[in-house]
Amino acid sequence: MKWLQWLGLPVGVAILIGLVLHDGAHDVMRVIGTAGPVLLWLVPFHALPLLLDAYAWHLLLDRRAPLRFLWWIATVREAISRLLPAAGVGGEIAGVRLARWKVRGHGHDKESDARATSEVTASVIVEVFVTIAVQYAFSALGVVLIVAATGQSGSLRIIVTIVLALLLTAPLPVLAVVLLRRGGVFQAIERWAGRLLGADHPVMQGIDGQRLDADLDRLMSRTGLMFRAFFWQLGGYMLGAFETWWALFLLGHPVTAGGALAIEAITQAVRHAAFMVPGGLGVQEVAVVLLAQLFGVSQEVAFSLALVKRMREVVFGVLALLSWQAAEIVRTRRSLRDARQAHAAGGAPGRVSTRAARHDRTL
Repeated sequence: MKWLQWLGLPVGVAILIGLVLHDGAHDVMRVIGTAGPVLLWLVPFHALPLLLDAYAWHLLLDRRAPLRFLWWIATVREAISRLLPAAGVGGEIAGVRLARWKVRGHGHDKESDARATSEVTASVIVEVFVTIAVQYAFSALGVVLIVAATGQSGSLRIIVTIVLALLLTAPLPVLAVVLLRRGGVFQAIERWAGRLLGADHPVMQGIDGQRLDADLDRLMSRTGLMFRAFFWQLGGYMLGAFETWWALFLLGHPVTAGGALAIEAITQAVRHAAFMVPGGLGVQEVAVVLLAQLFGVSQEVAFSLALVKRMREVVFGVLALLSWQAAEIVRTRRSLRDARQAHAAGGAPGRVSTRAARHDRTL
C-alpha cells in the first residue's frame, strides 16, 4: 500500500502544477486576495463538523471519555490521515492510543487494561465502518443534487462515473461487515500473527482477538446506536458543506446550499476513491474545479476555492499535530516526574520500572 502512495504523489503534484499553469496563478491569487484575511475564519469553523463526528464516537464509547477530549483526538486523527505519510489507518491507530489516556478499565490490573483497550479499538473499527456508510449516503445525495440542479445533459458523464464507482466499490465494505458479524475475524488474525511472529513476540502480548471479536459483535448488534452514530456523522458531513458555501460567498460567487452540498459530497467521494494519492493532492483540486463549474462558477474562482480548502486543511492539520506533540511532551514529563517522586519516597526500583512500563503500555 505504501508503494502506491509513493507512486501517486508525483501524479498528484503534476496535476496540481498543471492546474496552476492552466488557470494562471496571478488570476487565482487575485480572486483570493479579493476575499482577504476573512477566509481565515474557515479554519476554526472546521472544528464544528468534527465535533459532530466526535459525538458519534462518544456514543459508540458509551460516553466513557469526555466529548471535548474525543473532539481533540478527532482533529489529530484527521491531521495524521491527511497530512502525514502514514498508512490509511495511521489516524485510527493514533486515535486508539490517545483514547486510552482517558478510557480506563474497572480495575487496575492487566486484565482490566486489556479489556478497555479492546473496547476502544472496537469503537474505532465500528466508527470507521459507520463513516464508510455515511460517505456512500453523502455521495448518493450529491449525485441527486447534481441531477436536480444541472440536469443529466450537462453532467451525464460525471454522474455515470460516480454511480459506477459507488456500485463497484460497495461490495468491499459490505463483505467486511458480513465477515465481522460472523465473528472470529480478529481471532483468526491473531492466530496467523502468532505463527508468523511467535507467541512470545512483544506485539502478540497486546492482542486478544477473541475479546475484540466479542466487543465488535456487541457494538454492531446495537442497531439503534448504529443509526444514531450514522446520523450524527452525516450531520457533520452536511455541516462541512457549509465551508464550501461560505468560501464561495467570500470569493464573490455564491451558490445555493444544494450546490455546496453537491460539490462537497462528490469531492469527498473522489478523494476517498483516490486513496493511493497522498492527501488527494491534485485529485481533490480537479474534483472541486470540475464540480464548481457545473454550478456556474468560473474556472478561476473554482480553482481559488480548491486552494482555499487545501490551505484550510493544512493550517488546521498543522495546529492539530502541534497540539498532539505538546500533549505527548507534557504527559511524558509528568510520568517521569511521578517516577522520580515515587523513587524519592523510598519506592523500590522495581516499582518505578513497573510504573514506567505501565505508562509505556498506556501510550
